Amino acid sequence: MSRLGVQALLWVYAALAFGPLVLVLIGSFRPNADILREPVGLPDSLNFDNYARAWETASLSTYFVNSLTITVASVALCVTVSAMAAYALSRWRFRGRALLAALFISGLMIPAKLGLLPVFYMFQSWGLIDNRIGLVLLYAASGIPFSVFVIMGFMRGMPDELEEAARLDGCDEGRMFVSVVLPVMRPALAVATVFQFAPTWNDFFYPLVLMRSDDKYTVPVGLTRFFGEYAADRATLFAGLVIALVPLAVVFALATKHIISGLTAGMSK
Repeated sequence: MSRLGVQALLWVYAALAFGPLVLVLIGSFRPNADILREPVGLPDSLNFDNYARAWETASLSTYFVNSLTITVASVALCVTVSAMAAYALSRWRFRGRALLAALFISGLMIPAKLGLLPVFYMFQSWGLIDNRIGLVLLYAASGIPFSVFVIMGFMRGMPDELEEAARLDGCDEGRMFVSVVLPVMRPALAVATVFQFAPTWNDFFYPLVLMRSDDKYTVPVGLTRFFGEYAADRATLFAGLVIALVPLAVVFALATKHIISGLTAGMSK
């Protein structure tokens, strides 16, 4: 296929992928009566009343704060543990290193939701049902295998000379990890962050099963109630969907320049 044909297909795909999002964004600024009368159209002005109604009246603020707290905490814990584990498995030589690395990577082959029943009983015995800390621990643990895999792949492409020079300057392992390794590891950390942030923010299953209180639900679960209450108020519904998409757009925008280099790191070896 010619280069022009490939570009045309990519533009068609982009239109199909982003077209509905653009319509939702435009609709979030239009009065509901205009949307019901004419579903596709441009707003007369930028009216933020729909956003205020979705944020305050529809309690989306509570769900948003819950999702943001749980997602940020779980991603931070997951990436921190994964970075330390990947560094040790890539650089240190000790008995059982290969077996331990295989144990981490084997987590990629097991769907996390298959372990829901034992996780539920374990959380019940620990008092973590209807507890945000339980979700943070669950999401962090489920994201570690992939994060370790990505960061280890990046570490294989890092020259050993950086660490050798740091040791000659008197750095211990902790200081070298923080001051030398982590700054170089930023592309891999960005990939791990994005690929952990997106599924955690969008997850509907675990909060529905493990949470009981309405004020502890996350955005995906809260939106289901939102859809039921505001099914006829499409303008408010569109505004709620845009609010739910903002964190994902921000994270992807900030991490885009690191994602490609992080994903392709280590392929030369």
